[in-house]
Amino acid sequence: MDIKDYMNTLGRQARAASRVVAQASTAVKNDALMRIAALLRERAPQLLEANAADVAAARDNGLDAAMIDRLTLTAKGVEAMATGLEQVAALPDPVGEMTDFKRRPSGITVGRMRVPLGVIGIIYEARPNVTADAAALCLKSGNAAILRGGSEAARCNQAVAACVREGLVAAGLPDSAVQVVDTTDRAAVGELITMPQFVDVIVPRGGKGLIERISRDAKVPVIKHLDGNCHVYIDEFADDDKAVRIADNAKTHRYGTCNTMETLLVHVAAAPRVLGRLADIYLGKGVELRGCERSRALVPAMTAATDEDWATEYLAPILAVRIVDSLDDAIDHINRWGSQHTDAIVTENHTRAMRFIREVDSASVMINASTRFADGFEYGLGAEIGISTDKIHARGPVGLEGLTSQKWVVLGDGHVRG
Repeated sequence: MDIKDYMNTLGRQARAASRVVAQASTAVKNDALMRIAALLRERAPQLLEANAADVAAARDNGLDAAMIDRLTLTAKGVEAMATGLEQVAALPDPVGEMTDFKRRPSGITVGRMRVPLGVIGIIYEARPNVTADAAALCLKSGNAAILRGGSEAARCNQAVAACVREGLVAAGLPDSAVQVVDTTDRAAVGELITMPQFVDVIVPRGGKGLIERISRDAKVPVIKHLDGNCHVYIDEFADDDKAVRIADNAKTHRYGTCNTMETLLVHVAAAPRVLGRLADIYLGKGVELRGCERSRALVPAMTAATDEDWATEYLAPILAVRIVDSLDDAIDHINRWGSQHTDAIVTENHTRAMRFIREVDSASVMINASTRFADGFEYGLGAEIGISTDKIHARGPVGLEGLTSQKWVVLGDGHVRG
């Protein structure tokens, strides 16, 4: 296979399909989504069989536990994919929405209209659910998509892609509206990110190395986050039970996700109240604790933390712990070492909570809630294409609106500029 020719063919087909999808009615797009959801449920046994083969191959190839966790699909996961498609179908269609109209002194009326981005290239590792989520969000927002999943999920991705293609055709849309790259050759990624004539935006989802490479080499805009070094700060005015519950969930609910807490910050006044309770929970669940000197004085089972620990997204049962003297110290730590993804404060003090969410420079900031809520499904977006820590165009979980832009609309009645 000539990779360049193959990717150019996908690009041409996607560009042509994007014009059809941009003009498609909400009813047609929703019909396609509902048909794809039904096919996913109907073919759940085949999807799980394909995924089991992917997982077995991944284990044979020595993939780490976090990657295996992201790769593994269950019956519940298939149902979640189908439900996600149905939820996206139920969401308002952003395409064509016109807002902010104002009459100008010249007599013209100026406003904005929401329009699709065009063709979206999505590059992801290990997560078979992304194939369905991405297809749903791109389709509902009027975009065509080229999806390039990781080689470790190739069998399951193609099985999901077959459901997507059939659903599109049954609804009267071109099957090229969502294309899954049918090669594991890494050269395909290099072509996809350097085709501005065919691709309008790239969304990478995967490890930091992948995203850094794409950000460096891409010739089209990239919606991205490099890593998810998330924090929970337990304030001196925290409710202890809330603090323990939130800090437990933020770390141990799932280890291999970008919204998992990687560093726990505890106010010096709260540490004697909560750190021992939390250490018992973490150690009981097999979490390795790496702490500052004051943390280790309270929990001798901790090993010593280094600056590298403050900067690391573990994606594993490892947690860095630091005792701080003040809210200022907590905010300074997060803004220095964090990745501008998701950070939370646990406190009953309204003034401190407001300072935290104003001054922590992250895409999502939370008060008395687990960082694990930072995803499009929980934010009511139906699903998400990814999470962006960029500050231009899209920030935080990227749903339908993040996959559109706005054009200016000017209404006149023979007006000319004098």
